[in-house]
Amino acid sequence: MVMEPISVEKAMEIAKKKGIKPGRVKGTNGVQFTKGKNSRLELIDWDEFKSTLSKRRLAVYESGGWMKIMKK
Repeated sequence: MVMEPISVEKAMEIAKKKGIKPGRVKGTNGVQFTKGKNSRLELIDWDEFKSTLSKRRLAVYESGGWMKIMKK
């Protein structure tokens, strides 16, 4: 399967269906998706997630409902 870039809005739709939220690795600017059960991650809002992606030149890629954050 090919990973295709998607908008943050599309990522929000997929995340809502899967019960996942944006998170940041505590003490870093690393972002990832989480169910909120990992103590190394803190939940962030979608605006902060989008801003971090932009600042770090990252994008959300998707294939078959599976999402990954990678360099643009």
